[in-house]
This record gives sequence, structure tokens and C-alpha cells, in this order.
Amino acid sequence: MTIEMREIGRTGLKVSVLGIGGAPLGGNFADVTQGDAVGVVSAGFDAGLNYVDTAPFYGYGRSERAVGDAIRGRDYVLSTKVGRLLAPGAHPDPARDGMVDPLPFHPVYDYSYDGIMRSYQDSQQRLGLDRIDILLVHDIGEMQHGAKANARYFAQLAEGGYRALDELRASGQIKAIGLGVNEAAVCLAAMEVGDWDTFLLAGRYTLLEQDPLDDLIPACEARGITLIVGGPFNSGVLVGREMWNYATAPRHVVQRVEKLAGICADHGMELPVAALQFPLAHPVVSTIVPGARSVAEMRGILDWAATPTPPEFWRDLRAEGLIREAAPLPDGRAILPGG
Repeated sequence: MTIEMREIGRTGLKVSVLGIGGAPLGGNFADVTQGDAVGVVSAGFDAGLNYVDTAPFYGYGRSERAVGDAIRGRDYVLSTKVGRLLAPGAHPDPARDGMVDPLPFHPVYDYSYDGIMRSYQDSQQRLGLDRIDILLVHDIGEMQHGAKANARYFAQLAEGGYRALDELRASGQIKAIGLGVNEAAVCLAAMEVGDWDTFLLAGRYTLLEQDPLDDLIPACEARGITLIVGGPFNSGVLVGREMWNYATAPRHVVQRVEKLAGICADHGMELPVAALQFPLAHPVVSTIVPGARSVAEMRGILDWAATPTPPEFWRDLRAEGLIREAAPLPDGRAILPGG
């Protein structure tokens, strides 16, 4: 049995159904050394994964440096992001961005043609790689910027930034373009201004949340766009942590997680196993990219991904109203070989 590969959009680019999220590798919300970060990616690739996602924002360059060191010389598929440039000079309050011990830079939003071209070139330098496969427009949308500022940034993207991405794709320098965001609404808006291959949507199509079934997922299916599911653990609440959406989980979220965990316990299984399997049951999902802060956490994710689930478990979740009727159910097979 080999690891399943799925296509990004209609590009011909194939990624492992389990990838590696690069946010923790920059020291987001926890201190992660360069050695730990390289070790996480290396452990995943040694297990047969081929896809890793990163961004300039994560550790203000730290994540990209570590990812480049880990995959240089390997057979890889890599996505990074555009929309923020890193300017010299330490951020006055990096903790506000959730950064622990970042590099001495501060991010500046720029979704323009020139900004995206420069971001692409800067990322190649930080990564130490001559190839980036996927570029994702990072954190555009009202959730990030508010309505007024986002109108300005979205205009930058529509009037110039998209053209830069399209040119890079048409020239063959990159293979796919998309957005990397935490909200579905901006993905729907982006469909009106360009032809996209994929959206990395963090935390919105998970075992805990399934609202994109109403609008984004049908729109993606109609256009041949696939989803990369980031944050399948919803910032950690589905692996026993208190964080949801990068903040302490509210009571209604905790109660829903408790119901999910109770049904898992009834079937003798762990909640993270179900959290990894669920999104991949939908054919619009190309891959899931959980993040790990250490090699031990990465090996734990690999173990969860190699664990099967009983089909009746999924039927019980649906019967309890925890999985929507429109959501395809996993068949229970493990994601990775060995389960």
C-alpha cells in the first residue's frame, strides 16, 4: 500500500493526502528551534509525504528557512504565500502575531503586482530553492483586515496582484495559484476576479465545522478548484488543547468537542484520528496539512493517520447531528500505510 496522491485543481500536480503545515515551524504560539523545525519536515518526508506548506509570515521568515533546509535535494511539492513583505527591523510586539523568537523583520501587507513578484523572489532566497510549486495569497479577507481595509487590499489583488500570479503560472515558474485564508467568503469573492487552482482553507471544513458545504464547496466543484484543508484540528481543540481559531475556545465549541470525544470513546478510538480522516472523505479536498511543533508531535500525527476507524462510528456521528447530511463519510480506511 502506498500513500494516496491527489491532484491540485486541474494542474496535474499531485500531492500526498497528508501534508505538513509550516506555521508552527516559525515559532507560532510556541518556541520551536531550527533543528526541531527541520526535523518535523524530515520526519514527514521520510514517512513518504511529499507536500509542505509555509509562508513568509510564520516566524517572519523562520519557517521558510527551515522548510528549505529540510527539503533541499528531496522530491517535494511546496507551497508558500504572498501578500506580506518582510521589512528589516524587529517587530515591536511579535507576540501580538503569536510569534515566539521570530527573525528581526516585520511584515508589511502588499497584494499589488510588484508586491507579489517581490514576495515570490524573496521567498526563493529565504528557502534557498529554485522552485516553488504553489503560490497562495495569504490572509486576505474581512476576517483579517476588516471591511474597509480589505476593500483596499482586495482591489490591489484584483487590479494587479492576480495578474502577477497568472503570469508566473503561465510562464511555468509556478504550477498552481490560490488563496491561503481562514474564511470561505473571500474565496467566493476571488472567483469573480480570477481563475484559481486551489484554496488553502484553514479550520472551516473540519470535523468541527462544515459550513462550506453550503456555498464554497459546490462553487469549487463547478470550477475544478480543489481545497487544501489547513488546521484540521481547529487550532488544537480537536487534540485536547484549549485553542480554537487562535484563541481560547468558547463554551459552545468545547461542548461540541466533548460530544465528538464521547462518541470516539464509545468506539475505542482517539478524536484526532477522526479529525484527520473526515475532510479527506470529500472529493474536493486534495490534502490536509496539520502542523507539528516537534518530531514527537509529527510522529504522533503519522500514527493517527495510520489508524483506521469503524464505519459505524461515522454513522453514529451523523445520527447525533455532528456531521451534516451533505458531507461524505469516510470509509474508515487509514490515511497512511500500516493501518
